Amino acid sequence: MATNIGMMDAAYFVGRNEILAWIKSTLQLNLSKVEEAASGAVQCQLMDAVHPGIVPMHKVNFDAKSEYEMIQNYKVLQDVFNKLKITKHIEVNKLVKGRPLDNLEFMQWMKRYCDSVNGGVLNNYNALERRDSCKGGKEANRRAAPSQTSVRSSSAVLKTQAPHTTKKNDGHAGNASHKAAKPDTSVSQAYDEKITELKLFVDSLEKERDFYFGKLRDIEILCQNPEIEHLPIVGAIQKILYATDDSSSVVAEAQAMIVAQRQSGSPPLSPIPETSEEKPKQESQKRKDICTLEFDMAANSTLSPRQRLSDISDVHCCGSPLTNF
Repeated sequence: MATNIGMMDAAYFVGRNEILAWIKSTLQLNLSKVEEAASGAVQCQLMDAVHPGIVPMHKVNFDAKSEYEMIQNYKVLQDVFNKLKITKHIEVNKLVKGRPLDNLEFMQWMKRYCDSVNGGVLNNYNALERRDSCKGGKEANRRAAPSQTSVRSSSAVLKTQAPHTTKKNDGHAGNASHKAAKPDTSVSQAYDEKITELKLFVDSLEKERDFYFGKLRDIEILCQNPEIEHLPIVGAIQKILYATDDSSSVVAEAQAMIVAQRQSGSPPLSPIPETSEEKPKQESQKRKDICTLEFDMAANSTLSPRQRLSDISDVHCCGSPLTNF
């Protein structure tokens, strides 16, 4: 009896049409899609078919529309699993959403389990009668298969096709498991090396970006210095720094600003001429001071004592702070 079935089992390679035909032949229900069994009622009756009397069919709701009603059906199914000690996990949250893939996988598992019980042989199971006791079961019976003959013929066809399908699926599953058992480690290793190489390359690019951004920021701070921000060359540099596109016209405009400044005739700001001009001024001032000192010494030597006394009296009269004892 198969309770735990791996994902590479042949059961998970059974198609939708085969699942729908199996449900039709077993429960005499006409379903157009696998996700129509999302309410859990179909699964409950399938367990009742292979284990007669173990499912309380009066608690099963075939008319379940809301998620709450569907969850009640799955609770009944879980109780049955617990009685039979089946460890299959029921993903109720996914199944009640009506997702096709989730419901298909669960129905594939149900088919595999039902086929493993007594070889999938049902002993005089009356699906219509068992469904009458369910809520919404009579309405489901109205949509049931029209005749038993068509059901038997379809079941016979399925039984004849089952061995061939099983062999093909077994072979396919065997090849898949063989491939899964021997993964190509060289390919995965090559991918890992490529990922590592790309990460290192990205890191180097980020470092280079940060380095040049810091340089541009230093230039920007220098250009914002009040002493040089009015210069044409600084304006040309800022124009290039703050350009929003990579057009070559930006560089041409910056060069035009410098050429226009040269043609205007204004001398550029340079500290060298200023120092050279200041030196002659300082030398001439020193010469004046020396000449004045020599002139005063000569005058003092030539003046008479009376003239010197008159000069001293003039100093007293002018109120100099030096004479205020």
